[in-house]
Amino acid sequence: MAGHSQFKNIMHRKGAQDAKRARQFAKLIREITVSARQGLPDPASNPRLRAALAAARTANMSRDTIDRAIKKAAGAAAGDDYVEVRYEGYGPSGVAVIVEALTDNRNRTASDVRSAFAKYGGSLGETNSVSFLFNRIGAIRYPAGAAEADAMLEAAIEAGAQDVASDADGHEVIAAPEDFFTVRDALEARFGAPESARLDWRPMTSVTLDETAAASLLKLLDVLEDSDDVQNVYANFDIPEAVMRKLSG
Repeated sequence: MAGHSQFKNIMHRKGAQDAKRARQFAKLIREITVSARQGLPDPASNPRLRAALAAARTANMSRDTIDRAIKKAAGAAAGDDYVEVRYEGYGPSGVAVIVEALTDNRNRTASDVRSAFAKYGGSLGETNSVSFLFNRIGAIRYPAGAAEADAMLEAAIEAGAQDVASDADGHEVIAAPEDFFTVRDALEARFGAPESARLDWRPMTSVTLDETAAASLLKLLDVLEDSDDVQNVYANFDIPEAVMRKLSG
C-alpha cells in the first residue's frame, strides 16, 4: 500500500461511509463554488470549473446540486469567500505531507491542521518545506476500454502530454501543470470524458512504515481528510501488505 488515498480502503461502518460521502460532496461543492467565482460560471470558458464538474459527476452528484452551487457562486456577493491555502509538514517517521485547503477562516484551518499534526506525532512546517519531495503533475485517467494503448499514447503525445502508463486497469496520462487543461480537453474530444482528471502531487521517494508508525499516520490522514476545509492530502509513505493486513484486521 503506497500513496495517500489507499488508507480509505480500511473498512468502516456504513454510517461512517455515509458521513464521508456527505463530506466529499461538501468539498466538491466548495471547489465548484470557488472555480465559478474565480472565472466565468460557464464551464466552456472555465477549465477549472470543467474539472470540478467532472469530479462531481464521477462522485454521482446530482445535476440539481451542481447547478445550485454554480448559481450560488454567480450570485452577487452571496455565500462564503474562500481562499486556497497549502500546508506542509512531516508526519510519523518523517513522512512528508501536503495538505490543500479551501477556507473562509485561515486561523481556524491552520489551528486545526497544526493540532492534527501534533496529536499524531508530526509537525507542521513552512510552505515549501516538503513540496520539493514531490512532483507537481496533471493526471488524466481513462478506463482500459477507452482506447488501445498505442492509440492513447499517440493522442496524448499529439496533445502535449509528458507520459502515458497503460495496463489492464486503464491508461494514465501525465502532463505538465501548465499543459494539463489543454491535454485533458484534447483527449476528451477524442475519447470522451475521463474517469478522473486533476492536478496532483506525486512523491519522488517513499518512506516504508512499520505497524506503529503506519497506525499513527493513517489516523493523521483520516483526521485531515475529515476536515471540512481540507480538499486534498498527499503523503510519501509505503505500508507493506503484511502491515496493512494487521491494521485492517
